[in-house]
Amino acid sequence: MADQNCLISNDWICGEYVRTRGQELTDATLQHVGITLASVAIGLLIAFPLALLARRRQSVAGPVLGLTTILYTVPSLAMFSLLLPVFGVSQAVVVTGLVLYSLTILVRNIMAGLASVPEDAREAARGMGYGPLRLLFGVELPLALPALMAGLRITTVSTVSLTTVGAIIGYGGLGNLIYEGMHSFFKAQVLTASVLCVALAVVADVVLLGVQRVLTPWARKRRKA
Repeated sequence: MADQNCLISNDWICGEYVRTRGQELTDATLQHVGITLASVAIGLLIAFPLALLARRRQSVAGPVLGLTTILYTVPSLAMFSLLLPVFGVSQAVVVTGLVLYSLTILVRNIMAGLASVPEDAREAARGMGYGPLRLLFGVELPLALPALMAGLRITTVSTVSLTTVGAIIGYGGLGNLIYEGMHSFFKAQVLTASVLCVALAVVADVVLLGVQRVLTPWARKRRKA
């Protein structure tokens, strides 16, 4: 009875809301996770060759960094509005906008990571007969992983947050519930969806930190030493 009263009294914390709207919360969370994963994955696939191109040709580095920075400064509402005529009211609008926002962080961190690789390591690899591709994937990328993973973590957390803005076109995951709850002043819905969104960001960051630790065992040994 007390749980039902929390719905009637419109409390911020309400177990009955979670119990009765479990499927709705699950669907919104899955949509949120799907949009985030797609956006970060596509962003990484685009940022990696852009960073390599900018690193190889200094004449390209300035325009690439400048363009990605300008894209990052565009307000999310304006970005989605500009993409609507191209993609229509669809999930592609949100994913494309989030991909564009991710580029400035990912490109810069990939370039910074590659720039931090000691020249001695490159020279030693070349002396052992490493070609450009083998040098990149066998030496440079492993040593650049800490910076790359740092950028990936920041991008993922910010994408989890920005996904909520997609609620303006109905594809915001948990943002849909926050948006609807704010309009109807449904406190339990706003708080529950917000807490889940924060939890997603924390879980994603912890998972990526764990992946980084697994991929860079030498970093742990160095810290212990």
